[in-house]
This record gives sequence, structure tokens and C-alpha cells, in this order.
Amino acid sequence: MIFTCKTSILGGFIINYYQELHSIMSQVLSYAPSYLKSSRFRLILLLIISSVFSSGCSMISSWFPDEIDKTKSWSASKLYAEAKANLAEGEYQSAIELYEKLEARYPHGAYAQQAQLETAYAYYKFEEPESAIAAAERFIKLHPRHANVDYAYYLRGLITFPARKSVFEFIFPQDESKRDPDSSLESFNYFSELTQKFPNSKYSKDAILRMRYLRNKVAKHELHVARYYMRREAYIAAVDRASYVVEHYQQTPAISDALLIMVDAYNKLDQPRLAQDAQRVYDINAHKFHDNVFYEEEGVIPGIPDWMKPLE
Repeated sequence: MIFTCKTSILGGFIINYYQELHSIMSQVLSYAPSYLKSSRFRLILLLIISSVFSSGCSMISSWFPDEIDKTKSWSASKLYAEAKANLAEGEYQSAIELYEKLEARYPHGAYAQQAQLETAYAYYKFEEPESAIAAAERFIKLHPRHANVDYAYYLRGLITFPARKSVFEFIFPQDESKRDPDSSLESFNYFSELTQKFPNSKYSKDAILRMRYLRNKVAKHELHVARYYMRREAYIAAVDRASYVVEHYQQTPAISDALLIMVDAYNKLDQPRLAQDAQRVYDINAHKFHDNVFYEEEGVIPGIPDWMKPLE
């Protein structure tokens, strides 16, 4: 049986070590009772010795790494430039590794700060949202007055924002508002924090558009729940859900449908006066329902953002 290690320098030592083990095995067998000298016992003993030997070999070879770290002597600027280049080329894992080496070796200074921020973005592009959010929040905590800290707030919203639809999904649409709205609410809250703390940020305009989009999605989710209650003939619950939409999601397309659900539910509950009140509110505001509302569907308003257009 032949055992190999990665480092040829240790070849002589390994041969001697194996011969010594073979000698030990022979000695053990010489003192063993005759009934233990079977081939089965020899095999078990050999496997035990092989396991011990392999562990020792692995430990020894770890002293001689396969590859020397070529970045060991790199300056902070060199590490940053290489990480940035990897990020631009879509080599996100390599970029993350270089950014983390930069921060570990040069923890102070502008390069380290920028590396922390770009690490969050690299994790986002590498599709590791938890690590991306953790990195962004760490940057916010460590550098609350940094000139680019608003980007860290904005990035948290992007990380939790619903993914763009593909062309296939536009041809065969699936209503995402039926899904759990927790992620949309989380993204909305992140963008809201950005716009409140940095109203003049260059990212605030886009964040506001995204917030409007997210409000529409969550409002539509509430409508789905209200319609579910209607199908189950739980009319009071349907009214409560529709009323919640009217109260909390003004200036969304869901308002008109919510009022109509209330009309229908009140009629089912034999409450004609309440049904008439809901109908009157609907009639008075019907012309406003589609004014200044940011729709999900592409092309409803001019200047649709790129992130609303389908991926090619």
C-alpha cells in the first residue's frame, strides 16, 4: 500500500515512518494470540495505522501550503485596485476576499473604509443578502458621518427589494403581491429611513419611487386577503381588511377595489346605509384613483425606471 503526501521534501521521512509503522504492526501481531492473527484482524489493524498515518501526513503537509499568498506584500492601494477590478469584472468572491484582506491588514484609513462599503455591495451581487446587510449595517455603525453613508442605507433597501421580472414572467405573469409581504415591508422601511435621514441624497429620488412601488404591492396583498375573506363569507373580516387599505394606503390603485369590497361586504351583512356610504366615497373619488399613482405595470406612467423593466 502506498501513501503519498503533497510535499516531496518529506519523501524520505515518510518512507522511514511507514517502515517503522510496518515494524510496529509486525511486533503487535507476534504477541497477539493465534486467533487474532486472521486476515480480518490484520485488515482492521492496518486501517487503524493508516488512519493515524494519514492524519499525521495531513498535519505535516499543512506546514507547506500549496500556494504562497501572492498578495502578502501588496500595499493597501494595490489590494483595493485589484478588488475593485474583480468587482467590475463580476468576480465577486475574489473581490470580497481581497476587500477583507485589505481591511485586516490595513484597518485604518480611507481604503479600509471604502473596502467595507464595497464589500456590502459585493455580497449583494454575490447573492448573499444576509452578509450584504450585515456589512452595510456594520459600515453605518462604524462610520455614521461618512460622506457615502447614505449609500449604505440605500443598499439595504436594494438588497431586500423584490427581484426584477424576467421577460418570461411578463409573458406569463405571476402576481407577486400574493406572496408574504414581509420582504417588501422590510425594503420599504430601509428606504424610508434613507429618505428621512438624507432627504437630499442622490439616492432619495429612486428610493421614493421604489417605496411607492412597494406600497402598491403590499396594498394589493391586503386586497387578496380581503377577497379571501369574502369567498369564505367572513364579511366583517373582509370589511376590516379593506378599511385598513383605505386608511393606510392612500394614493394606491388598491383603494378603488377596497371600497368596492366594502360595498359588497356591507350589502352581504345587510347594512345598506354603510354600503351607501362606501359607494358614495368611491363615486366622489373615482376620478382621482388613477392620478399620480405609480403602477407596477410597465408603461402605465412615462419614464418607467430601468429596474421595473423586464430582464432580457
